[in-house]
Amino acid sequence: MTYSLRKRILVTGGAGFLGSHLCQRLLAEGHDVICVDNFFTGTKDNIAQLLDNPYFELMRHDVTFPLYLEVDEIYNLACPASPIHYQFDPVQTTKTSVHGAINMLGLAKRLKAKIFQASTSEVYGDPTIHPQPESYWGNVNPNGPRSCYDEGKRCAETLFFDYRRQHGLRVKLARIFNTYGPRMHPNDGRVVSNFIVQALRGEPITLYGNGTQTRSFCYVDDLIEGFIRLMDSPDALAGPINLGNPGEFTMIELAETIRDLTGSQSPLVHEALPTDDPRQRQPDIALARSALDWEPRVALREGLKPTIDYFEQLLRLG
Repeated sequence: MTYSLRKRILVTGGAGFLGSHLCQRLLAEGHDVICVDNFFTGTKDNIAQLLDNPYFELMRHDVTFPLYLEVDEIYNLACPASPIHYQFDPVQTTKTSVHGAINMLGLAKRLKAKIFQASTSEVYGDPTIHPQPESYWGNVNPNGPRSCYDEGKRCAETLFFDYRRQHGLRVKLARIFNTYGPRMHPNDGRVVSNFIVQALRGEPITLYGNGTQTRSFCYVDDLIEGFIRLMDSPDALAGPINLGNPGEFTMIELAETIRDLTGSQSPLVHEALPTDDPRQRQPDIALARSALDWEPRVALREGLKPTIDYFEQLLRLG
């Protein structure tokens, strides 16, 4: 008698930008995938190509409510991740991070399942250390307009490690830095999607502040590879572990690269810097390199090309 080695894997936030790419990758590796999403920021368009796969299941559900399933592994990605979306209903954002973590950890505890938490570089706040190693505790405003997301994710990290210490749960925690690629939400207010849409429409490209603040941009395929490697690593490696591209670019450099790749004549305009907007963001990925043998492979210009193609098609359809 033979038994299938196919794992049953739950992905919360599975219809979102990162979640849809993760679902696609897990299916390609031969697993059963249950995608859970409340469609606040995720869309069915992101997973439309997966719906006919007999090993893919879609469920509309909000993780702030308990979920009862039988699975082997859980990837908890459910939470709006852009300022426009997470500030729209900040109380719900905190609930999603905290109640969602409690509900998914409770499910993992009952099932003795391994569970992955998508944390964020925002736990570092406006960092006073550069680049940011996992040992840095952060510089976060606890009561500003971004706090619902930053502190919600920090609390979720606390819960994951308390469940590990108190209940012996197998947890994996990744701190995700800026990621881009096809299926980004066109109206999420993030810099890559903003710049591309403005450039394609011939509108002025909006830079906040003087445009010298920096970010590091990781292509989505590289990030998902990091997810898989972390989840498949020995149980002793719980994290937190930075996943991102250490290549650092100013906002002006990003805008000019996108203008070049799109052939746009859009002018660059400057507006006031948003409250608590970090001046620098760059991951120290020494731990990911040594523990996971992982580092990004896709250069910014190469990753921007399919991303721009995606937005061009989206704008044509729209």
